[in-house]
Amino acid sequence: MKRRELLKMSLFASGGFVVTSARATCEKETDGTPAQFLPKKPPDPSPQENDVEKYPTCPYCGMDRRYNHESRMLIHYGNDLPDPLCSIHCAVISLAINLSLDPKAIYVGDNAIDAAPRPLVEVSKATFLVGSDLPGVMTWNSKVAYGNVEAATAAQKAHGGKLMDFQQTLKVSFTDLADDLDRMRKAREERRRRAAKKQQGG
Repeated sequence: MKRRELLKMSLFASGGFVVTSARATCEKETDGTPAQFLPKKPPDPSPQENDVEKYPTCPYCGMDRRYNHESRMLIHYGNDLPDPLCSIHCAVISLAINLSLDPKAIYVGDNAIDAAPRPLVEVSKATFLVGSDLPGVMTWNSKVAYGNVEAATAAQKAHGGKLMDFQQTLKVSFTDLADDLDRMRKAREERRRRAAKKQQGG
C-alpha cells in the first residue's frame, strides 16, 4: 500500500472514522453517519463521457440534467464514484457532505460553445459569470460557466455581473445557499397554499 494511502487511513482512524471500500459503504445501511451520503452511482472511470445520457437526473433535487444542461455539473470523486448534478447549488451540497472523498475532477457545462447539450469543461479551466441578468438554476444569484475568458467577457458586457474563478464562485455559492433554500421553501409553501385554496373553491 502506498505511503499516502497509509497516512490517510491513520488520519481517519485517529478521528474515529471507519475506513471501508466505497462500494461496500454505498450498499450498507447506515445510521446517520456521513457515509450514508456517499454517491450511489456505480464507479465510472470516465463519467464525463455521455454524462447526460448516463445520468439524466440530479440525485439531490431530482431536476432534469438534460433540460439544465447549461448549468449541470459533475463531480468525479477519487474512488471513481460520479456525482451528477444540475447546478453549482447542488454541487456545493455534494462537496459539503462528502468530505471523506477527494474530487478527482469537477466538470461544468461550457456555455462558450453553442451546443445541446453543452460540452463539459473542468472547472479549473472555466471562468464563471456571477450575478448577471442571465437566469440562475436553483439560485437567485446567477452563475454561468464559460470555457474561455473571451466568451465570459463578452457575456459580461451583454448581461452584467462579475467574472470569477471556480473557488471564488464556490464561496459565493455557499453564501447564497441559505437564501436560496429559504426562497425555495417559501415558494413551495406558497404553491401549497394556492393548491389548498383552489381545492376549497376559492
